[in-house]
Amino acid sequence: MKVLSGVAFMALVLAACTSTSSAPTASAVATAPAPSARLGPVIDGPTLGPDGRCTVTGFGTATAIEPGITECDLVRLKGKPATDVLVGESGKGQREVQVLYSEPGGRELYFFVNNRLDRVVKP
Repeated sequence: MKVLSGVAFMALVLAACTSTSSAPTASAVATAPAPSARLGPVIDGPTLGPDGRCTVTGFGTATAIEPGITECDLVRLKGKPATDVLVGESGKGQREVQVLYSEPGGRELYFFVNNRLDRVVKP
């Protein structure tokens, strides 16, 4: 009986694979991701690339370096590209960016989460 069941199953699979119908099979419909499901974090506005430059120029309205400004606002307010930029994703599915500026008075490290300044470290 197991051989007959296996043969019947394979015939069903082959029939589904060779069907010329344009309607999706029940298994295809069940495994398709929901259209509203997003992959990765939702980012508002342009961001910095690994080279420390903004992906869009002339964007941003921040007037001071303070929590909540965007990555590109920081570069615009500093007036030059960052010394180093590390772009990654946290285990929570968030975009995390570390922006380093080497200034004459010392280093400044800016931490962004989903394109918003979270904290500043000036060692």
